Amino acid sequence: MLLSLDLSLPISNPTVQFLILFVIILLAPILFNRIKIPSLIGLIIAGAVIGPYGVGIMMRDSNMIMIGNAGLLYIMFLAGIEIDVAEFKKNSSKSLVFGLLTFSIPMTIGIFAGYYLLNLSMISSVLLASMIASHTLIAYPLISKFGVGKNRAVTVAVGGTMITDTLALLVLAVIVSMNEGQVTSAFWTQLTVSIVLFTLVVVFLFPIITRWFFKKFQDSTSQFIFVMLIIFLGGFLAELAGIEAIIGAFLAGLSINRLIPHVSPLMNRIDFVGNAIFIPIFLISVGMLIDYRAFVTGFETIKVAIVMTVVAILAKFLAAWATQKIYGYTKAERMLIFGLSNAQAAATLAAVMVGHRVGLLDDNILNGAIVMILVTCTIASLRAQKGAMEVSLTEGLETDNAENIDERILIPVANKDTLKDLVDLSLVIKSKSNTRSVYALNIIKSSETTPQIEKDSQQLLNDAIKMGAGADTEIQPLRRYDMNILNGILGVVKKYSITDIVMGLHIKQEISESFLGNLIEGVLEKSQSTLFVYKAIQPLSTVKRRLVIIPPHADRELGFPLWLAKVWNLGRNSGAKLSFFANDRILSTLKRIHKEHPIDADFHVFSDWNDFLILSKEVGKDQGLIIVMSREQKPSYHETMKRIPDYLNKYFSGTNFMLLYPVQSAAPEDYHNDMVNASLLATVRGLGGFGETIMSSIKEEEQLDEVRKLQ
Repeated sequence: MLLSLDLSLPISNPTVQFLILFVIILLAPILFNRIKIPSLIGLIIAGAVIGPYGVGIMMRDSNMIMIGNAGLLYIMFLAGIEIDVAEFKKNSSKSLVFGLLTFSIPMTIGIFAGYYLLNLSMISSVLLASMIASHTLIAYPLISKFGVGKNRAVTVAVGGTMITDTLALLVLAVIVSMNEGQVTSAFWTQLTVSIVLFTLVVVFLFPIITRWFFKKFQDSTSQFIFVMLIIFLGGFLAELAGIEAIIGAFLAGLSINRLIPHVSPLMNRIDFVGNAIFIPIFLISVGMLIDYRAFVTGFETIKVAIVMTVVAILAKFLAAWATQKIYGYTKAERMLIFGLSNAQAAATLAAVMVGHRVGLLDDNILNGAIVMILVTCTIASLRAQKGAMEVSLTEGLETDNAENIDERILIPVANKDTLKDLVDLSLVIKSKSNTRSVYALNIIKSSETTPQIEKDSQQLLNDAIKMGAGADTEIQPLRRYDMNILNGILGVVKKYSITDIVMGLHIKQEISESFLGNLIEGVLEKSQSTLFVYKAIQPLSTVKRRLVIIPPHADRELGFPLWLAKVWNLGRNSGAKLSFFANDRILSTLKRIHKEHPIDADFHVFSDWNDFLILSKEVGKDQGLIIVMSREQKPSYHETMKRIPDYLNKYFSGTNFMLLYPVQSAAPEDYHNDMVNASLLATVRGLGGFGETIMSSIKEEEQLDEVRKLQ
C-alpha cells in the first residue's frame, strides 16, 4: 500500500525537507564551482530560491533557524580551534588594532550616513552603525579549504572579529536598554561582572574539564559529542552573560585549541560535520531571508539598501587597507582581511531584528539590511577566494617543495593498548602532504603461527587503518613472518626505504638498557632512519608542554634537520608548547628557525648532561619529555646517555617520553663530509622552506664560529 505524502507548498514533511537540503548541499557547490563562483554564494542563492520569498518550497521555520544557528556557532568555533595559537599570541596587538579599526571606522561613517543621509534619529543611527561594524566569518570555510587558515592576515582578521563583534553587540545591548530607560549603574555593573565571569569560566575552566575528559574517555565518538557540548555550552554561557552566542563559541574553540591536534581523527570529524552539514544549512537559511521584492517596493528601500551597502563595503575596505599599510601586508593579505571582515550576516541580523522589534528601525532598514547581507556576502566571498588563491600561490613554492619530501613512516605494532598512541604520534609528526606513506607493520614469529594469532594480527592492522582514515591518511598494512623481530623490521625498512620508525613501550613496561642495546642499536646500525621510541602515560592531546633535551653538537650531525622538522610538526599540530633545552649555539640556530616558522616555544640554556637530573624539577603535571640521543663515537654522544633508561624509570615514570635517535653518518668523519651525502641531502632539501631555513641557520652559526676562532 502506498503511503500518502503531503507535498503541497511549503513542504512540511521533515524527510522531504532534509532531502531537498542535502540535494542543494550536494549540487550547489558543484554547479557554482563550474562557473567560478564560490560555493557558499551558491548556497545562499539556493536558499533564496527555495525560501518563502522565492518559490516557497520551504519556510524558514524554527527547525531551520535552529540548525542554521548551530552552523553559525560552528563557523566561529572552527575559527577558534583552527587558529594558530602561537601566531595569535604573536599578532594579538595587531588583532586589537584591526578590531578597533574595523569597529570605529564603520561606526563613524555609519552614524554620519544614518543621521544625515537616511534622516534617522541619533540613537537609531548608532544602532545602524553597530550593524555595519559587526561582521560574520562566512568566508572562513572557503579560506580554510585553500590551506591558508594559519596565515598571519587570517589570524589578525579572526582575532579582530571577536573584538569588533563584541563591541558591536555591546552597543546593541546598551542602545536597547537606553531605549527602555534601563541604563543605570546597576546595568553596567551587572554587564561587566557577567562578562568577566563568563570569560574566566570559558578560558580557564573549559580546558581543565576537556583535558580531564580526554584522559578518562578515549573513545572517539564520546570525544566528538563532548566537543559539540562545549560549542553550545560556550554559546549558552555567553548569552547568560548578555553577549551573543557567537562570541562564546569562538572563545570555546580558542580555549581547547591545544587539546585537539590539528591532524587527528577528532579534528577531521569536527571539520567534516561542520562543513558538510551545519555550515551549509546556515548559509541556506541566510538565503531564505532574501526578499527580492525589496528591490522593487519603492525608491526609499532602494536608497536605504544602496547607502547601507556602500557604507559597509567602504568602511570595511578602509579598515583592511589601513591594517595593510600599518603592518606592511601584501595586497593578497589585504584581500583576505577584507574578505573575512566584509560579510554581514549573523550579528547584523541580530541587531536589525532587535532594532525592528523595539521600533528603532523601520521596514526600509530591515529590507535594506537583507540586500546588504546578500551583496556583502557575495563580494566578501569573491575577494576572500581571490586573496586565498594568491596567498596559496605565493606560499606554493614551500608547499611544492614539501610535497617532494621522500618521507615514509613505519609503525611496528604488536599491542592494541599502544596502537592508538603510536598512530596519533605518527600523524602529528608527518608532513602535511604525506597521506599514503605511513606503514603499520605486524611481525608474527614463524614458530608461533596459529589461526588466532593471524586473526589478532589482522585486527590490529585493520584498527590502524581506521585510525589513519579518520585523519585522511591511508595507512598501509604490512604483515611479515620472521623468527627474529629485528630482522623483520630491517627487511621492511630496506624494502620500502623507510625514513622514520615509530616504536612504542607499553605503559606498564620499563625501558631497559638491553632493550636499547639489542633492538635499537640493531635498527640504527643497519638503517638510515630516524627512530622514535615513545611511551605514552596519557593521550598525546592532553600534554601541555614538552621539554626537548638536545645534546651539544647535535646540530653537527646529518640527521639534525630531519628530526627537527618532525619535532616542529609535533609542536605545530599538537598545540603543546615546546621548551628547548640546549647549549647557546644550538639555541641560536633554533631561534633563527623559530623566527621564520613560529610555533609556541621557549628556549633554555642547558649543556651539562652530567647534571641531567636537574631537569626533573622542570617537568610538571601534563608535561612530556623528548630526549635526543646519540651513539658512541658520534659528535653528540655523552656518557650520561647510558643512564637515561634508569633515569626514566626512577624519576620520570609518570611522564610521557620519547627517545629520539637521529640519522647519523655511517662513518665518524667530519660533519661536512656527511652533508655531501647526496641521498640524505636531497631529503633535507625536500623539507622545503623549513629545510632551507635550517641549513642556512647552521651555516650562519658555523660562520660565527670561524669569526670567534679568528678573534
